[in-house]
Amino acid sequence: MDMIDERREAALWFRNLRDRIVEAFEALEDEAGGAMAHGETGGEPAAGPPAPGRFEVTPTERAGNGGGGIMSVMRGGRVFEKVGVNWSEVHGTLAPRAQAAMAARGVPGMDSDPRFWASGISLVAHMQNPHVPAVHMNTRMFWTPNAWWFGGGADLNPCLEYPEDTAHFHDTLRDACAPHGADYYDRFKAWADEYFFIPHRGRARGVGGIFYDDLNSGDRQADFAFTKAVGEAFLPAFLPLVRRRMGREWNAGHKDAQLIHRGLYAEYNLVYDRGTKFGLETGHDPDAVLMSLPPLAKWV
Repeated sequence: MDMIDERREAALWFRNLRDRIVEAFEALEDEAGGAMAHGETGGEPAAGPPAPGRFEVTPTERAGNGGGGIMSVMRGGRVFEKVGVNWSEVHGTLAPRAQAAMAARGVPGMDSDPRFWASGISLVAHMQNPHVPAVHMNTRMFWTPNAWWFGGGADLNPCLEYPEDTAHFHDTLRDACAPHGADYYDRFKAWADEYFFIPHRGRARGVGGIFYDDLNSGDRQADFAFTKAVGEAFLPAFLPLVRRRMGREWNAGHKDAQLIHRGLYAEYNLVYDRGTKFGLETGHDPDAVLMSLPPLAKWV
């Protein structure tokens, strides 16, 4: 079950999605010149808007293994304080811990053949204005000699929640799911609520979205079509929220709430996130794996 053409098709689509999101985010930076709100810290007005942000693009490699990717990170922009949009296509042999974890999940043949291939896009955005929600999205395909599956999703992480923003985000994802499975949105929303829960805090890290993994209905084209729909839904789900909130005034209290909320994001990604663990255990560039961490955070 080599599926060479199918793997190539998926990797190219994820790469194209990465390119389109990067272009859209840089266009938003240009657009924000006149609409960007100034906050206040310590009672003093913040400096004027900086130059529009641009992504720094760095090729990545897996040390001693196969494949790599593209790490694209923007820091200190008008809209985005830090955002990463990473693409990867990697292959090789799983380390014993990763192999054991996948075998425990029931991946066929994984206990005896640890070869794998994976490709996907991973995005995390931390925003300048505390009124604009942070967001996460990823879509991916995974292959082993005896199995294949898709996974992904998106979730919203506001520190200052606006119910209409939450509703728009979820409605857009619901519309993306509907043509592909009558129960997909409800199933994958519940999965996100469970997956993005922080047990030691007794709360979710945000307002949810959808999450799915191990998707193999037996029809690869149908499962890939759904995964593409999730990726295509991201910009329509998120960009209207940014445009709605990026011009809103904020103060030191709002920024403090944002930094404290970011602590939840950092705790979750370092302690529980399966993708972070997989990336580090399979030898991928640690800077690319950990690009999801916020630039600043605060604990009380």
